Amino acid sequence: MGSRHVPARTVLFEREKNGVTYRVPALLYIPRWSIMLAFAEERLSADDAHANLLVLRRGTFYRNYVEWEDMHAVEKACLPDHRSMNPCPVYDDFTGQLFLFFICVLGRTTESYQIVTGNNLARLCYVTSTDQGRNWSDLTDLTDEVIGESLKDWATFALGPGHGIQLKTGRLLVPAYTYHISCRNCFGKLCQTTPRAFAFRSDNHGQSWMFGELIPNLQTVECQLVSVDEEDGSNLLYCNARSSLGYRVQALSYDDGAVFQPGQLVEKLMETANGCHGSVIGFPAPLGFLSRFMFSHSEKILKLENIQMWTEILSRTKLDFQVPTWVLYSHPTNARSRVNLGVFLSPYPKDADSWTGPWVIYEGPSAYSDLAYLELPPGEADLPESPPVIAFACLYENGLISPYEQISFSIFTLYEVIQSLPPNPSNFKKIKNESRMRERCTTF
Repeated sequence: MGSRHVPARTVLFEREKNGVTYRVPALLYIPRWSIMLAFAEERLSADDAHANLLVLRRGTFYRNYVEWEDMHAVEKACLPDHRSMNPCPVYDDFTGQLFLFFICVLGRTTESYQIVTGNNLARLCYVTSTDQGRNWSDLTDLTDEVIGESLKDWATFALGPGHGIQLKTGRLLVPAYTYHISCRNCFGKLCQTTPRAFAFRSDNHGQSWMFGELIPNLQTVECQLVSVDEEDGSNLLYCNARSSLGYRVQALSYDDGAVFQPGQLVEKLMETANGCHGSVIGFPAPLGFLSRFMFSHSEKILKLENIQMWTEILSRTKLDFQVPTWVLYSHPTNARSRVNLGVFLSPYPKDADSWTGPWVIYEGPSAYSDLAYLELPPGEADLPESPPVIAFACLYENGLISPYEQISFSIFTLYEVIQSLPPNPSNFKKIKNESRMRERCTTF
């Protein structure tokens, strides 16, 4: 199951002696201010129906570590007689405004009750901050304005959980899913529903919101999104979703989330029994993808110092293609239970067969996670013009007996990921085939 090397971790939230449990992590990094925001649900127990309110720990990111402030409740993120769930933060880099989306569910009503009866009791809400999470606005309830009449066809809905994203155009996207009602009284059953993922979006910096079409075919639930640049200059939106079909489901959108193409099963990304939330994060391939998997990590023929040499050459080289997006994915790696959290890597997100992994970053009970992309400054021994080091942060549920004992935080580099992943022969073949393109596009 890959290398035994695991990244160091810091426990940010821990179950209390009175049973209070912290679940459903959401992580957001704001590079402009070097601020890390770690959100979670505070629950009276691990049970979904016992969710209470949302809590936050703010951190300041230094060279390769985070200095964390004490935990506090996001008190404004509350609706009377409702419990707050599924934190989903998204940051508008154009305006500096931070949105924290979440759902508010009436009382202790369970999701299963809403699905069976077709009686939605969830509300779409958010609060905002203009000082990176120190202070928050009053709650805004968007349910009637944004979902409106469509709500009669939704048995219930939820967000993310985890981070939303902003596109280069400025569009804000919040991942979501609904249990869409196909029949309210079918063969004696009260309600028949199908789970479908989709996205809420705003093109005016959060002044108004709308939602796109549902993924049309496969059952999809909790999901996250990545904006993917391709070498030919095109762009697509990638959705990776939990499902009950034994594998993850991915779906692509070519209009920034308004319409998703039919989803497909990703057989290299196995689901746990009953499924589990997973996280995806996109990042630019290492300098024009000349180092696609560091020239095939399956043979480990390129050492770190050689990568730095190639980096120096490429930084002075004009390339006639767009730097493509790679995607990192985190999820428990056991098909039977939520255990052994791992990460997987894809340099070709459109290709469901391109995933390599896992590298297990936590050995033991583990469940929900959320990823963030970081850039670490070059080491002291590096050249002055060396580029930042690609790295990731992961906020994840973990424990010794149960996955819900703690929520921990880890940082690790792309180099660690590549060195720890098992090889994917199909990726190796594509890397070799693309060497001709690199020779054509590169002049020294």
